[in-house]
Amino acid sequence: MNQLNPYAKFLDGRPVEAILADSPSALALILTELGPMRSNTAPAPGKWSPAEVICHLADCELVFAFRLRQTLSEEGHVIQPFDQDKWAVHYPDTDAGEALALFIALRNWNLKLIHKALPTSANRTVTHPERGTMTFGTIVETMAGHDINHITQLKKLAGK
Repeated sequence: MNQLNPYAKFLDGRPVEAILADSPSALALILTELGPMRSNTAPAPGKWSPAEVICHLADCELVFAFRLRQTLSEEGHVIQPFDQDKWAVHYPDTDAGEALALFIALRNWNLKLIHKALPTSANRTVTHPERGTMTFGTIVETMAGHDINHITQLKKLAGK
């Protein structure tokens, strides 16, 4: 596994910007296919429901937004990790549609920045306390792999 990008194994050869641009519509389609009842049902005890996965993706997009901007604007920035399980305690009863709308808005905003920054800023560095020094490009690749990982999980739950 790539220590800097734990989601590198999910990348499928498509350009990362295309993956990032396609994710919102893929998530919307899956939510529609699942419907409200299945979207709010966890697949097993202790596992997130599809709606909670969407909440997680919205939170991560918020975090990625900050990390991308810090990487571009500050020399020697150290990323602040977060505990996704502690953030997830707020997910139950959160509307998946609202979380998806936030994800889409943030993703569109992030894509504008990514399009402007790549490829000239791809090698700007930032430090992750648990993963080491990484680049702006690695963060973008991590976003894409993270998307694919969760979209694959959600497709399985939808029976695809």
